[in-house]
Amino acid sequence: MSQTARENILKKIKQALTKPVPVPFPERLKEEGSVFHPATDDLEILFAQNFTQLQGRFAFCESEKELVSQLNMLFIKREWKALYCREEELKQNLQQAGFQAMTATDIEACDASVTGCEYLIARTGSMLMSSAQESGRTVSVYAPIHICVAYTDQLVYDVEEALLSLKEEYGEQLPSMITLATGPSRTADIEKTLVVGVHGPKEVFCFLVQRNR
Repeated sequence: MSQTARENILKKIKQALTKPVPVPFPERLKEEGSVFHPATDDLEILFAQNFTQLQGRFAFCESEKELVSQLNMLFIKREWKALYCREEELKQNLQQAGFQAMTATDIEACDASVTGCEYLIARTGSMLMSSAQESGRTVSVYAPIHICVAYTDQLVYDVEEALLSLKEEYGEQLPSMITLATGPSRTADIEKTLVVGVHGPKEVFCFLVQRNR
């Protein structure tokens, strides 16, 4: 590319930035309401249906005591030796309720990781997580199995509602990473055949615990 051509391109970009093009059909931006139909079932039911359809494993717990009971049974059934958890409040709550299995100090040595989440998205069966959580960016991705502990007051219908709630909670200090996890990792890059667990956990569990605001 010649110097003159490059200068012309940069000049056009600069002009475009100083004189932005008006948004087409501005009246459409004023329309309110979601493009999706409102939920007809309870959010707990809708999330469970969508999450399990995507190969997620779902369990509802009426209390933290029941949560610990189910986690202990899962730990024994799978013959796990160590779980990894970096969220101190979650770890303390589980241990105080009688769960003592989290012994891994390195995520590479664990059988599964345990995290919380910011919100659960009922419409898509997704878990919304962020770097503001103590688990950070890696815990839910690098472990072979991811266990998410969430509460009913973290359920929202759609992604928009979750993002608006995050904005309200964090204000101008939004987390540097916000991500959606929707069931186990999957890809169809290899000969167009769906393969699970290539770029992330092979299994994802969600334990939803009853809690009122």
